[in-house]
Amino acid sequence: MDGFQARLSRSLQFRLSLWLSLVILAMAVPAGVFSFYSAFHEANDLQDDQLRQVAALVLSRDLPPATPDRHAIGKMKDEESKVIVQVLAAAAPAKGDDDALQLPADLPDGIQTFKASHVHWRLFVQTTPSGQRLAVGQQTAVRDEIARDSGLRTMMPFMVLIPVLIALVSFLVRRMLLPIARLSQEVDRRDDQDMRPLAEQQVADEIRPLIGSINRLLRRVADNMDAQRRFLADAAHELRSPLTALSLQAENLAATDLSPASKARLLPLRQGLNRSKALLEQLLTLARSQNTGAPQLAQVSLQAVLRRVMEDSLPLAQARQIDIGIEADTEIMLAAHEVDIVALVRNLIDNAIRYTPQGGNVELRARLQPGLVSIEVEDSGPGIAPAERERVFDPFYRVLGSDQDGSGLGLSIVKSIVVRLHGKIELQHARDAAPHGLKVIVEIPV
Repeated sequence: MDGFQARLSRSLQFRLSLWLSLVILAMAVPAGVFSFYSAFHEANDLQDDQLRQVAALVLSRDLPPATPDRHAIGKMKDEESKVIVQVLAAAAPAKGDDDALQLPADLPDGIQTFKASHVHWRLFVQTTPSGQRLAVGQQTAVRDEIARDSGLRTMMPFMVLIPVLIALVSFLVRRMLLPIARLSQEVDRRDDQDMRPLAEQQVADEIRPLIGSINRLLRRVADNMDAQRRFLADAAHELRSPLTALSLQAENLAATDLSPASKARLLPLRQGLNRSKALLEQLLTLARSQNTGAPQLAQVSLQAVLRRVMEDSLPLAQARQIDIGIEADTEIMLAAHEVDIVALVRNLIDNAIRYTPQGGNVELRARLQPGLVSIEVEDSGPGIAPAERERVFDPFYRVLGSDQDGSGLGLSIVKSIVVRLHGKIELQHARDAAPHGLKVIVEIPV
């Protein structure tokens, strides 16, 4: 009972189907009952008319109302359905006449019900021009059975139509609410950066105001997100100039004749400035990757991007004595912004090099598969535990115990770009034995 009430309060489709079904029942049941009783009484009236017609036939043809010889006509198929024709007389019926009824001679003319020998009979009594009184009768039980059969046959369409109508109502309600289900599926398929308004053409007028309110909310959220991105980009741009100036001052200061103690103190300052500059670049890249108002997509050569990124990353890999291997199919084209693909590959390669111990190796693979492009970056570093594989996509999150410098924005930038390209990203162990390494798989539809 609680489940029924909960479903009744939550499901609009269930409520519509239930109430429409109740309305159908409330209208069809009284109509069926009325039809049954109308047919029942009409059948009885018709049988009364048949008694009158039998009496008229006997009188018009001057037929003798005598009991027929049973041996001449044989046994009747249904003894109870027979119609008796009898002359009312003051004397009792002759002995041996089993079909004759004990009817009083003073029965009034017309249609009436009379009980004879514990059986109810429907009688039509009429006085002939010669003064005789004629009675034509039939058992009421037989008449009622015929009338009931006629009433049930009249009700049969209602009994068949009610469940058909209820099933049809449920089907139509489900069909009418189908656009809402499709709309909810469309919203579920969207990523968190997709703020396009929902289509209002395929929904009913009663639901269109709700869709309009949701679209206005999406516009406000999109405006708020754009303001945050502009603030982030503007702040990074504003900080770039003073940091660049400080870096130049630090470089000029390092070129002067300083004492060993001063040079030792200057080194951390220069490293901190370099990290701050790298963080600003990452923040600008993150703001660009989350920009939903980007221009039209273009065809980007993945081979050209890989070549460019590898040239930029090679000095860092050589400094750490890391071997980089590339395996890529030829002529892979992506419908994207070149800056996005460059940022995606660069962050993956940069993370792999930074977290791979000295003398390790990094493998980069790019394959063209049916309907998608697969980019894999595999390193021989410590890897990422399964419990932290979702957290590493959060901005500024870094794995505990890591001794590498970084901003914690690399994988967040990659995830934002992959989402914009309607792809997916997965993190796995590169090998079963420790150190497990990390294998990043990016799949982008083409």
